[in-house]
Amino acid sequence: MKNCKLSWSLVVVLSIIVALFAYKFTVGEVQPSDDGRQAVMLSKDERNALLLEMRTWLESSQGILEAASQKDFAAVVASAKASGMGAEAQTPGSLFRKLPVEMKKLGFDTRKKFDDIAADAEANKDSDRIVSQLSVAMNNCIACHAMYRFVETPQ
Repeated sequence: MKNCKLSWSLVVVLSIIVALFAYKFTVGEVQPSDDGRQAVMLSKDERNALLLEMRTWLESSQGILEAASQKDFAAVVASAKASGMGAEAQTPGSLFRKLPVEMKKLGFDTRKKFDDIAADAEANKDSDRIVSQLSVAMNNCIACHAMYRFVETPQ
């Protein structure tokens, strides 16, 4: 009987811990911001990593547009792949844990859209289609910037 109570106590404690981690994973580390967006609270290194990722997406977008205008589909593929899912391994785990789930969804969807652009450029070699796909992908950027800002937390 004593072992049964101990077992159930462990189950309850572990369930609470798992629920807290799930909540933290879903909500991230955010606070309301005075400009109506959510302030994502990050360390200096995490904020720098996130800003680098966004700059890479911007550089990839410009590279895709330039290459598509010149019908250089190999360069489209290279630019798109630089921001695809393959680049996700460079994202620090601590950063990923602090982002709200909606932002994670936008980020993964954006990376997938870059991979789709690369695959489509290889298969179809259609500049107009590539520009259209990039336009759709950039809506994720607009949505994210409209919802979130990134605040460096004091260390």
